[in-house]
Amino acid sequence: MEETISLRELFAVLRKRLWLIVLITIIAATVSAVISFFVLTPVYESKTQILVNQAKNDQQLYSNQTVQTNVQLINTYNDIITSPAILDKVVKELKLDKSAGDLSSQIQVTSAQDSQVAQIVVQDTSAKRATEIANTTASVFQKEVPKLMNVDNVKVLSKAALGEKPSPVKPQPLMNVAIAIVVGLMVGVGLSFLLEYLDNTLKTEQDIENILELPVMGVITTIKDVPKATNVQRPDLTARVPQRGETFGS
Repeated sequence: MEETISLRELFAVLRKRLWLIVLITIIAATVSAVISFFVLTPVYESKTQILVNQAKNDQQLYSNQTVQTNVQLINTYNDIITSPAILDKVVKELKLDKSAGDLSSQIQVTSAQDSQVAQIVVQDTSAKRATEIANTTASVFQKEVPKLMNVDNVKVLSKAALGEKPSPVKPQPLMNVAIAIVVGLMVGVGLSFLLEYLDNTLKTEQDIENILELPVMGVITTIKDVPKATNVQRPDLTARVPQRGETFGS
């Protein structure tokens, strides 16, 4: 016989183990908040923009082909910016205690589609150091491009600036706690249904009727202990047995 589960039964399972779902959710949110606020190190982000533009003389005007060439150059420049040829000089100039490979993992170069503007994004645990790395990388790249590509077509469009109260880009405690709450609810609900599925005991007469399909003929109720009476007169168990020749009560 195919088993069917109604929504009422599903809600009954959730109501039955509501304490477990709430407990798991609270634990997940608490752990996420503690890790986000007290364990993870804040990471700050700084950005600078560079403009790639071919040099032109008075007789040369911009055309679609020129712009397309500049866009293609950006893809090449993205790889050059994160190469040791540039980052080794950045490390040396800023006297950073890390290698060019480590610094490359902190730098991301992005550009919009069909745009001649590239953006150098730097993430670091120090907001000031992130700003210095972004500006120095753009400056070193601008100086080294003529030597590497035999062209001078890079300009710094905007420098990275350090705000008065920079805010970290990660971790995001509120977002982490919200995700932890959702995950905690999912785990709690899933565990509740799993425990209900593994529980094959019969607890009520309704379970017997639904599972075994047998009619209930009778129910033995729970009998509580009757309190002992304090003023009950006990019978006299020491009465004398009548002797031979005596009548009872004489």
